[in-house]
Amino acid sequence: MNASITRRGRGPSIAIRRATAQDARRLTRLVRGSSAYRDPYASMVAGYRVGPDYVEAHHVYVAVDQADERVLGFYALLTEPPELDLMFVADEAQGRGIGRLLVDHMRAQALAAGLDHVRVVAHPPAEGFYRGMGAHRTGTVPARPPAVAWDRPELEFPIPPAV
Repeated sequence: MNASITRRGRGPSIAIRRATAQDARRLTRLVRGSSAYRDPYASMVAGYRVGPDYVEAHHVYVAVDQADERVLGFYALLTEPPELDLMFVADEAQGRGIGRLLVDHMRAQALAAGLDHVRVVAHPPAEGFYRGMGAHRTGTVPARPPAVAWDRPELEFPIPPAV
């Protein structure tokens, strides 16, 4: 399922498409500029880079405003083992349903890949979002200083088979 999907309605039209290597810099800026990673969490994204090689090697999808091609969010789905490796929504796009759109798209991609679940090791403040999207908590991933100095919730999205 490589086709993009589009949401129209009030506000800008949003399309989800496969990311390209040319998107890597914009994705890196989105990660590094995320207000969710300020203060005690800043060290986790300081110097973080989403490289063109990563984008080419994984299932990375971007949500873009069709009016100006501005990246509003993205996710990366790994299939071996199944994991939502990255998911970010631009600060200015929060609260507009972009995260829900990305999760729904990720589930469709996981189903198309034959996965029955997708693991998420979440940023602690994002746990409520993932649970609200249907993930359930399966455990806790311990801190790994110096890169990650805090425990993180481990969750799982069940991927039910198509009916």
